[in-house]
Amino acid sequence: MKESLDQRRARFAWTKVQQSQSGEYSKLAKGAPALIMQSGLMPVLAFYKDKGKSHHEALLHHLCEWLCVTYSGRIANAQFESVMTALMGNANGNAAEHARFYQQATEETMALLRWIRQFAAAMGNGEGNGGRHA
Repeated sequence: MKESLDQRRARFAWTKVQQSQSGEYSKLAKGAPALIMQSGLMPVLAFYKDKGKSHHEALLHHLCEWLCVTYSGRIANAQFESVMTALMGNANGNAAEHARFYQQATEETMALLRWIRQFAAAMGNGEGNGGRHA
């Protein structure tokens, strides 16, 4: 039986969280969904790129890599610039289609972050949230 999209997200997140064993990464991932909801996906990715700290760079790369894997027909590679170009859209393209793509990419990022947050907490990479669920 073929893996579901959610199973692929979980496998990807598990691998990435195991590579990022830091409390700072966990805290950043924990706050990412609220930041995306407040500011939007592109501004948050740009913020992580601008910060340049290892945990910001790691989460940025993980999110860009997942978007590239998920939207391989639209995103050429997992580099920040390539992801941002795809999210920006083409000025001559269909605005409604681009808006749908941007919304789908945002929802996909949020779905991946649910797994990343859970795994980071389970690995003890956070401040110890007293067993609460995210």
